[in-house]
Amino acid sequence: MDIDWAALGSVFGVSLVATVALVGLFTLGVVGLAKREEATAEGGSAALATTGAYACFALCTAAVAYGIFLIVA
Repeated sequence: MDIDWAALGSVFGVSLVATVALVGLFTLGVVGLAKREEATAEGGSAALATTGAYACFALCTAAVAYGIFLIVA
């Protein structure tokens, strides 16, 4: 039994980058919602923070759905 180390390293690298990207996007969404709360408390407008947060969450959802699609299909 031979192990294709190059393929294993490639899968590891892609998985690591995808994980860091998804966690980063989700973190930006949470920060955006926190900024919305701060802006609302100060009496300002929070439309940009809310829109950015929902966009980050939508991208996370799309990435997870695409991953599930790749596994199931």
